[in-house]
Amino acid sequence: MTAERNAAELYQEDKALEPSDSTLKAVLGATLTLMALAILWEVLVRQFQVPAWLLPSPSLIVESMVEWRSELVGHSMVTLYETLVGFALSIAISVPLAVAVVYSPLLQNTIYPILLALQSMPKVAIAPLLALWIGFGTLPKIVVVFLVCFFPIIVATATGLAAVPAPLMDLIRSLSASSLQTFVKIRFPTAMPHIFVGLKIAITFAVIGAVIGEFVGSESGLGYLILVSTSQSRTPLAFGALVLLTIMSIVLYYGIALVEHVVVPWAPRN
Repeated sequence: MTAERNAAELYQEDKALEPSDSTLKAVLGATLTLMALAILWEVLVRQFQVPAWLLPSPSLIVESMVEWRSELVGHSMVTLYETLVGFALSIAISVPLAVAVVYSPLLQNTIYPILLALQSMPKVAIAPLLALWIGFGTLPKIVVVFLVCFFPIIVATATGLAAVPAPLMDLIRSLSASSLQTFVKIRFPTAMPHIFVGLKIAITFAVIGAVIGEFVGSESGLGYLILVSTSQSRTPLAFGALVLLTIMSIVLYYGIALVEHVVVPWAPRN
Protein backbone atom coordinates (compact mmCIF):
# COMPACT_ATOMS: atom_id res chain seq x y z
CA MET A 1 0.00 0.00 0.00
CA THR A 2 2.84 2.38 0.85
CA ALA A 3 4.52 1.78 -2.48
CA GLU A 4 1.26 2.27 -4.33
CA ARG A 5 0.61 5.49 -2.41
CA ASN A 6 4.09 6.80 -3.14
CA ALA A 7 3.70 5.96 -6.82
CA ALA A 8 0.37 7.78 -6.93
CA GLU A 9 1.86 10.80 -5.18
CA LEU A 10 4.77 10.89 -7.61
CA TYR A 11 2.37 10.64 -10.53
CA GLN A 12 0.34 13.56 -9.20
CA GLU A 13 3.51 15.59 -8.68
CA ASP A 14 4.60 14.88 -12.24
CA LYS A 15 1.19 15.90 -13.54
CA ALA A 16 1.34 19.09 -11.48
CA LEU A 17 4.72 19.93 -12.97
CA GLU A 18 3.58 19.49 -16.56
CA PRO A 19 1.91 22.91 -16.99
CA SER A 20 4.90 24.77 -15.52
CA ASP A 21 7.32 22.78 -17.69
CA SER A 22 5.33 23.53 -20.83
CA THR A 23 5.09 27.19 -19.85
CA LEU A 24 8.84 27.35 -19.28
CA LYS A 25 9.49 25.77 -22.67
CA ALA A 26 7.12 28.23 -24.35
CA VAL A 27 8.77 31.23 -22.67
CA LEU A 28 12.25 29.93 -23.47
CA GLY A 29 11.31 29.26 -27.08
CA ALA A 30 9.78 32.71 -27.52
CA THR A 31 12.80 34.39 -25.89
CA LEU A 32 15.29 32.57 -28.10
CA THR A 33 13.25 33.39 -31.20
CA LEU A 34 13.12 37.09 -30.30
CA MET A 35 16.85 37.14 -29.61
CA ALA A 36 17.57 35.51 -32.97
CA LEU A 37 15.34 38.01 -34.78
CA ALA A 38 16.97 40.93 -32.95
CA ILE A 39 20.45 39.71 -33.90
CA LEU A 40 19.40 39.25 -37.52
CA TRP A 41 17.83 42.72 -37.51
CA GLU A 42 21.01 44.25 -36.07
CA VAL A 43 23.24 42.53 -38.61
CA LEU A 44 21.10 43.49 -41.61
CA VAL A 45 20.80 47.14 -40.56
CA ARG A 46 24.55 47.41 -40.08
CA GLN A 47 25.37 45.46 -43.23
CA PHE A 48 23.17 47.58 -45.50
CA GLN A 49 23.84 50.80 -43.55
CA VAL A 50 20.16 51.64 -43.16
CA PRO A 51 19.70 55.19 -41.81
CA ALA A 52 18.57 55.33 -38.19
CA TRP A 53 15.68 57.65 -39.03
CA LEU A 54 14.34 54.99 -41.40
CA LEU A 55 14.96 51.78 -39.45
CA PRO A 56 17.07 51.89 -36.28
CA SER A 57 18.97 48.88 -35.03
CA PRO A 58 17.84 47.13 -31.82
CA SER A 59 20.94 48.39 -29.99
CA LEU A 60 20.10 51.97 -30.94
CA ILE A 61 16.51 51.47 -29.79
CA VAL A 62 17.73 50.25 -26.40
CA GLU A 63 20.11 53.23 -26.12
CA SER A 64 17.25 55.59 -26.90
CA MET A 65 15.01 53.92 -24.31
CA VAL A 66 17.70 54.33 -21.65
CA GLU A 67 18.32 57.95 -22.60
CA TRP A 68 14.62 58.87 -22.59
CA ARG A 69 13.59 56.52 -19.79
CA SER A 70 11.89 59.19 -17.65
CA GLU A 71 9.76 60.41 -20.56
CA LEU A 72 8.90 56.86 -21.57
CA VAL A 73 7.82 55.94 -18.05
CA GLY A 74 5.68 59.07 -17.73
CA HIS A 75 3.90 58.54 -21.04
CA SER A 76 3.48 54.83 -20.28
CA MET A 77 1.65 55.65 -17.05
CA VAL A 78 -0.79 57.85 -18.97
CA THR A 79 -1.54 55.13 -21.53
CA LEU A 80 -1.84 52.49 -18.81
CA TYR A 81 -4.30 54.65 -16.86
CA GLU A 82 -6.48 55.22 -19.93
CA THR A 83 -6.36 51.51 -20.73
CA LEU A 84 -7.31 50.25 -17.29
CA VAL A 85 -10.08 52.79 -16.65
CA GLY A 86 -11.72 52.21 -20.03
CA PHE A 87 -11.38 48.45 -19.61
CA ALA A 88 -12.92 48.53 -16.13
CA LEU A 89 -15.84 50.65 -17.36
CA SER A 90 -16.48 48.24 -20.22
CA ILE A 91 -16.64 45.32 -17.77
CA ALA A 92 -18.94 47.21 -15.40
CA ILE A 93 -21.44 47.95 -18.17
CA SER A 94 -21.15 45.08 -20.65
CA VAL A 95 -21.47 42.17 -18.19
CA PRO A 96 -24.78 43.34 -16.61
CA LEU A 97 -26.08 44.26 -20.06
CA ALA A 98 -25.21 40.78 -21.35
CA VAL A 99 -27.18 39.25 -18.47
CA ALA A 100 -30.16 41.44 -19.34
CA VAL A 101 -29.90 40.50 -23.02
CA VAL A 102 -29.84 36.76 -22.24
CA TYR A 103 -32.86 36.96 -19.95
CA SER A 104 -34.88 39.29 -22.20
CA PRO A 105 -35.65 38.27 -25.80
CA LEU A 106 -36.88 41.82 -26.42
CA LEU A 107 -33.49 43.28 -25.52
CA GLN A 108 -31.75 40.59 -27.54
CA ASN A 109 -33.71 41.57 -30.64
CA THR A 110 -33.27 45.32 -30.13
CA ILE A 111 -29.89 45.83 -28.45
CA TYR A 112 -27.79 43.30 -30.36
CA PRO A 113 -28.27 44.88 -33.82
CA ILE A 114 -27.35 48.28 -32.36
CA LEU A 115 -24.22 46.85 -30.75
CA LEU A 116 -23.24 45.19 -34.01
CA ALA A 117 -23.67 48.49 -35.84
CA LEU A 118 -21.51 50.29 -33.28
CA GLN A 119 -18.85 47.59 -33.52
CA SER A 120 -18.80 47.94 -37.31
CA MET A 121 -17.85 51.62 -37.05
CA PRO A 122 -14.07 52.15 -37.31
CA LYS A 123 -12.86 53.51 -33.98
CA VAL A 124 -10.27 55.60 -35.81
CA ALA A 125 -13.18 57.48 -37.41
CA ILE A 126 -15.02 57.89 -34.10
CA ALA A 127 -12.01 59.21 -32.17
CA PRO A 128 -11.90 62.65 -33.88
CA LEU A 129 -15.59 63.14 -33.17
CA LEU A 130 -15.06 62.29 -29.51
CA ALA A 131 -12.22 64.81 -29.35
CA LEU A 132 -14.54 67.39 -30.90
CA TRP A 133 -17.39 66.67 -28.50
CA ILE A 134 -15.49 65.99 -25.27
CA GLY A 135 -12.16 67.74 -25.75
CA PHE A 136 -8.53 66.69 -25.85
CA GLY A 137 -8.15 65.45 -22.29
CA THR A 138 -8.07 61.94 -20.93
CA LEU A 139 -11.81 61.27 -21.21
CA PRO A 140 -11.97 60.79 -25.03
CA LYS A 141 -9.22 58.16 -24.84
CA ILE A 142 -11.06 56.33 -22.07
CA VAL A 143 -14.23 56.37 -24.17
CA VAL A 144 -12.37 54.90 -27.16
CA VAL A 145 -10.96 52.14 -24.94
CA PHE A 146 -14.45 51.49 -23.61
CA LEU A 147 -15.86 51.20 -27.13
CA VAL A 148 -13.22 48.75 -28.39
CA CYS A 149 -13.56 46.54 -25.29
CA PHE A 150 -17.34 46.58 -24.98
CA PHE A 151 -18.32 44.26 -27.82
CA PRO A 152 -15.93 41.34 -27.14
CA ILE A 153 -16.91 41.26 -23.47
CA ILE A 154 -20.67 41.43 -23.97
CA VAL A 155 -20.62 38.79 -26.73
CA ALA A 156 -18.43 36.43 -24.68
CA THR A 157 -20.60 36.90 -21.59
CA ALA A 158 -23.87 36.37 -23.45
CA THR A 159 -22.46 33.30 -25.18
CA GLY A 160 -21.33 31.82 -21.89
CA LEU A 161 -24.64 32.47 -20.14
CA ALA A 162 -26.48 30.75 -22.97
CA ALA A 163 -24.05 27.81 -23.11
CA VAL A 164 -25.55 25.85 -20.21
CA PRO A 165 -26.31 22.28 -21.39
CA ALA A 166 -30.02 21.59 -21.74
CA PRO A 167 -29.98 18.48 -19.48
CA LEU A 168 -28.44 20.55 -16.70
CA MET A 169 -31.13 23.20 -17.07
CA ASP A 170 -33.80 20.49 -16.98
CA LEU A 171 -32.26 19.12 -13.80
CA ILE A 172 -32.18 22.47 -12.05
CA ARG A 173 -35.79 23.13 -13.03
CA SER A 174 -36.83 19.75 -11.65
CA LEU A 175 -35.34 20.81 -8.32
CA SER A 176 -37.58 23.91 -8.35
CA ALA A 177 -34.64 26.28 -8.27
CA SER A 178 -35.41 29.97 -8.57
CA SER A 179 -34.07 32.13 -11.39
CA LEU A 180 -31.55 33.69 -9.02
CA GLN A 181 -30.35 30.28 -7.83
CA THR A 182 -30.06 29.09 -11.41
CA PHE A 183 -28.01 32.15 -12.31
CA VAL A 184 -25.69 31.97 -9.30
CA LYS A 185 -25.19 28.19 -9.25
CA ILE A 186 -25.36 27.28 -12.93
CA ARG A 187 -25.37 30.05 -15.52
CA PHE A 188 -22.68 32.37 -14.15
CA PRO A 189 -20.13 29.64 -13.28
CA THR A 190 -20.66 28.15 -16.74
CA ALA A 191 -20.16 31.57 -18.31
CA MET A 192 -16.97 32.42 -16.42
CA PRO A 193 -14.52 30.72 -18.84
CA HIS A 194 -16.25 32.47 -21.76
CA ILE A 195 -16.12 35.80 -19.94
CA PHE A 196 -12.39 35.50 -19.39
CA VAL A 197 -11.87 34.71 -23.06
CA GLY A 198 -13.63 37.98 -23.84
CA LEU A 199 -11.57 39.81 -21.22
CA LYS A 200 -8.28 38.55 -22.63
CA ILE A 201 -9.28 39.63 -26.12
CA ALA A 202 -10.55 42.98 -24.88
CA ILE A 203 -7.47 43.88 -22.84
CA THR A 204 -5.25 43.76 -25.93
CA PHE A 205 -7.79 45.86 -27.81
CA ALA A 206 -7.79 48.28 -24.87
CA VAL A 207 -4.15 49.25 -25.42
CA ILE A 208 -4.83 49.74 -29.13
CA GLY A 209 -7.85 51.90 -28.31
CA ALA A 210 -5.80 54.11 -25.99
CA VAL A 211 -3.17 54.65 -28.69
CA ILE A 212 -5.85 55.45 -31.28
CA GLY A 213 -7.24 58.12 -28.97
CA GLU A 214 -3.76 59.55 -28.39
CA PHE A 215 -3.06 59.66 -32.11
CA VAL A 216 -6.11 61.83 -32.74
CA GLY A 217 -5.57 64.45 -30.09
CA SER A 218 -3.41 64.31 -26.99
CA GLU A 219 -0.50 65.90 -25.20
CA SER A 220 0.67 62.77 -23.41
CA GLY A 221 0.74 59.00 -23.74
CA LEU A 222 2.81 56.59 -25.80
CA GLY A 223 0.70 57.20 -28.90
CA TYR A 224 1.40 60.92 -28.63
CA LEU A 225 5.10 60.19 -28.10
CA ILE A 226 5.20 58.06 -31.25
CA LEU A 227 3.63 60.86 -33.31
CA VAL A 228 6.02 63.50 -31.98
CA SER A 229 9.07 61.26 -32.34
CA THR A 230 8.36 60.31 -35.94
CA SER A 231 7.63 63.93 -36.90
CA GLN A 232 11.05 64.88 -35.49
CA SER A 233 12.83 61.89 -37.11
CA ARG A 234 13.57 60.37 -33.69
CA THR A 235 12.63 56.95 -34.94
CA PRO A 236 14.56 54.99 -32.26
CA LEU A 237 12.43 56.67 -29.58
CA ALA A 238 9.26 55.81 -31.51
CA PHE A 239 10.37 52.17 -31.65
CA GLY A 240 11.08 52.31 -27.92
CA ALA A 241 7.49 53.43 -27.32
CA LEU A 242 6.30 50.54 -29.51
CA VAL A 243 8.35 48.11 -27.41
CA LEU A 244 6.72 49.41 -24.23
CA LEU A 245 3.25 49.14 -25.78
CA THR A 246 3.96 45.53 -26.69
CA ILE A 247 5.22 44.74 -23.19
CA MET A 248 2.18 46.45 -21.68
CA SER A 249 -0.22 44.39 -23.78
CA ILE A 250 1.53 41.12 -22.93
CA VAL A 251 1.67 41.86 -19.19
CA LEU A 252 -2.00 42.86 -19.08
CA TYR A 253 -3.02 39.78 -21.05
CA TYR A 254 -1.19 37.40 -18.73
CA GLY A 255 -2.46 39.35 -15.74
CA ILE A 256 -6.01 38.51 -16.84
CA ALA A 257 -4.92 34.91 -17.45
CA LEU A 258 -3.52 34.74 -13.91
CA VAL A 259 -6.78 36.03 -12.44
CA GLU A 260 -8.62 33.44 -14.52
CA HIS A 261 -6.38 30.69 -13.16
CA VAL A 262 -7.26 31.73 -9.60
CA VAL A 263 -10.95 32.55 -10.06
CA VAL A 264 -11.92 29.85 -12.57
CA PRO A 265 -9.76 26.81 -11.76
CA TRP A 266 -12.15 24.51 -13.60
CA ALA A 267 -11.72 26.31 -16.93
CA PRO A 268 -10.04 24.27 -19.70
CA ARG A 269 -6.52 25.46 -20.44
CA ASN A 270 -4.04 25.04 -23.26
